[in-house]
Amino acid sequence: MTETGYRSLGRRIIDLSLSIDNNMRGVSITPSKTLSVDGWNATNLQLYSHCGTHMDAPKHFVEGAASIDTQAIEACCGPAKVINLVPTQPRQLITPQQIESSGVNVQPGDRLLLRTDWHKRYGTQEYRDELPRISLELAQWLVQRRVALVGVEPPSVADVNEIVELTQVHQTLFHGNVVIVEGLAHLDQLTQSMVVFIALPLKIASGDGCPVRAIAIELND
Repeated sequence: MTETGYRSLGRRIIDLSLSIDNNMRGVSITPSKTLSVDGWNATNLQLYSHCGTHMDAPKHFVEGAASIDTQAIEACCGPAKVINLVPTQPRQLITPQQIESSGVNVQPGDRLLLRTDWHKRYGTQEYRDELPRISLELAQWLVQRRVALVGVEPPSVADVNEIVELTQVHQTLFHGNVVIVEGLAHLDQLTQSMVVFIALPLKIASGDGCPVRAIAIELND
């Protein structure tokens, strides 16, 4: 048993989420009430909508597009294929050829989790600024194959310091109805190539994205 795994009733549950704390970029957690003074504990949470493990809404990069509260829940939970891309280099462009060479047969409606082990660099400058990312070619390839969801370990599917690339990749995926989950962790703890994936967004009216609690469930044979 690992720190992020839980085993029960013929299944193993793996937490794929980063912990939200005051060391995370875009996060401020402060006391609001205390048990000793007010009779209960409560905190004020100030969260950047794309902090930690999170889901993007099309509104994030497309004018007038759907917000996070209208996200179809069906796409956010169900079978997912784990694609092992390790070892992955800093600033690496992930291509369709790499997906194809992984041996995973991508079909319409698939949810894909791209393992790069990039979560291990969380807390370093390179985690954000030297991330491996989805190439525009791969974004188009995913849309052509009508993938339902793509989950990545870096904090973005594209280079956050290159606005043209950032915009093109996000818009391509959004226009193709591909759900984007970023900032996943612990994919290296998965032992099966097919898991049940769940990542539910908060129902934030007109939201452009929000943190999610992402998990994977491995079912025993």
